[in-house]
Amino acid sequence: MSYFNYDISPYSPVKLCFIPFVLLVISLVSIGMMWMQTGLPISPGIEFQGGISLTIVTDENPDQLTEFFSGYPLISINEGIQGSKYLKFGPMDDALAIEFNQKVEKKYSGAKIDQIGSSFGETLQEQATIALIISFIGMAIVVFAIFRTFVPSAAIVISAFADMAMTAAAMNVLGIQLSLGTTAALLMLIGYSVDSDILLTSRVLKRKGKFDEKIQGAFRTGFIMTTTTLGAILAMWIVSGIGGIQIIHEIATVLFIGLVFDVMNTWLTNAGIIKWYVTEGKGRLSTSQRGA
Repeated sequence: MSYFNYDISPYSPVKLCFIPFVLLVISLVSIGMMWMQTGLPISPGIEFQGGISLTIVTDENPDQLTEFFSGYPLISINEGIQGSKYLKFGPMDDALAIEFNQKVEKKYSGAKIDQIGSSFGETLQEQATIALIISFIGMAIVVFAIFRTFVPSAAIVISAFADMAMTAAAMNVLGIQLSLGTTAALLMLIGYSVDSDILLTSRVLKRKGKFDEKIQGAFRTGFIMTTTTLGAILAMWIVSGIGGIQIIHEIATVLFIGLVFDVMNTWLTNAGIIKWYVTEGKGRLSTSQRGA
């Protein structure tokens, strides 16, 4: 089982946290820039800014569709189910929307048109933001209630926050918009992200033995847990991509990105803070327990 060994004894807490800290700063800058542009930390989809979604059955390629809809604010073209195409358009005024509907109905029989008003999109924005904030605060309260010690609890919360921030920045870089599906994925990520963090902190603080041995034991268990979850999400991503199930594909994409960042933040950020706490902070262990 040497493959699962994880030895952080040669590295100081500062070295362990350095790379995640740099990535977190870059992520916060990216989020801040997007917030100034759109009012949200992630580029909003039509659910949150208003617009029109169109599902049509056609053999036309994306270039042909782009040319046909050249007079309208086309955002994206995706493959749908059973050979259909799923198109997203930005907000339109009433006159342009009526013209758009007439043009679509004239050429594409059985087309499905869904329109979301900008005011309704703003309401969804507020509800999604409140849901994320309440979920994160609730997670933090539970963590502090479990450990009742500031530094270990704060380490878990910081790691979870870093997961969310880095995932949001990655979504902006990759052009993944904030939709109802990706919002659900971010809510799930809050729960996923604290799983391995709680495992690590519990093993180090509540079990007897040397610090390095407890870290290695936690890593072996956490590594199996995370890779199993990543495998399941990857399978979901592949199947939903082949089947053209867009909302599942978006959820799987965001979860996969978030869990990759979670591996780094758990075993570098959280591990580094915990190492400082038990070797130099108020939670100091004896020399024999440290294993150093």
